Amino acid sequence: MPKRRLSERQIERIKAIQERRRERLASRPESALAEIDAETEPEAGRVVVRHGANLAVEGANGHLFHCLSRQNIGHPVCGDRVVWQRIADDQGVVTAIQPRATVLSRPDFNGHDKALAANLTRLLVLIAPEPEPSGYLIDQYLVAAALIGIDAVIVGNKMDLLQGEARRAFEQRFAHYPAIGYRTFWTSLREPETLAELTASMAGETSVLVGQSGVGKSSLVKALLPDREIQIGRLSKATGLGRHTTSATTCYRLPNDGFLIDSPGVRSFRLGAIDRDALQQGFREFQPYLGRCRFADCRHRHEPDCAILDAVARGLIHPQRLANFQHLLGN
Repeated sequence: MPKRRLSERQIERIKAIQERRRERLASRPESALAEIDAETEPEAGRVVVRHGANLAVEGANGHLFHCLSRQNIGHPVCGDRVVWQRIADDQGVVTAIQPRATVLSRPDFNGHDKALAANLTRLLVLIAPEPEPSGYLIDQYLVAAALIGIDAVIVGNKMDLLQGEARRAFEQRFAHYPAIGYRTFWTSLREPETLAELTASMAGETSVLVGQSGVGKSSLVKALLPDREIQIGRLSKATGLGRHTTSATTCYRLPNDGFLIDSPGVRSFRLGAIDRDALQQGFREFQPYLGRCRFADCRHRHEPDCAILDAVARGLIHPQRLANFQHLLGN
């Protein structure tokens, strides 16, 4: 049966209805603000879940509150430290976002940076024997960490898939990363003792796990958070999101005073537009040689007297790292 075509008048009417709905949704925080008692004191909190207009804010005492956000303050994201005010026992309105120490973003479909999480201190880059690791993707993550000023750690997961010489060969493929200062852990959920050092290293940090699909990210999150289901229950109750809580970027408490941000938005990741100088800063082993090329605008391809190419020839920079730099730089 063919679909009925709508007249222009009907289309305009539908658009008007949708616009009124959007305006009502946008006005909810402002209406809530009008209900705030003049004597209600502003409080400090941390956004631990954001799903659309709904926020779960953890107060200073660890209690969770379902909050909306005031329109003119920007877009709070998971990890943001905020100022909020109560409108009911377990409800409130976020009235300000505190300055962010760091922010992890990725470009949206229009090429504009979209914040995913704030106030991170560490990026955990997951790789595994299967699927085949992408050194190019690893270097994108490492550059992103460098540009936002946070530590980056490489975690080789699912290592029980390899034995003996095959395992040693796999680790050797990525040996140039610890050689230039990136801490590296080799873990397996079937070998719980291999998780102990990684867990200890996350104490006091706010970490986010990133990596391509299939590297065991979800399973590792569950292993690092033995009380995850309890935390999800608290968050679901606070926000009323139910099953949607696990599909939203969420900040979990670790047993060792650390935090772990789990974000579906970093499963596929790409850097936005980045110029040569900024990109070079993301390759830490390039630093001793920058400014020593013959040409100030050297792209480290075939130029004569290139200090970076010379360092590669002398074994001081891994050739794959230079290849990934050139790939990221483009033409």
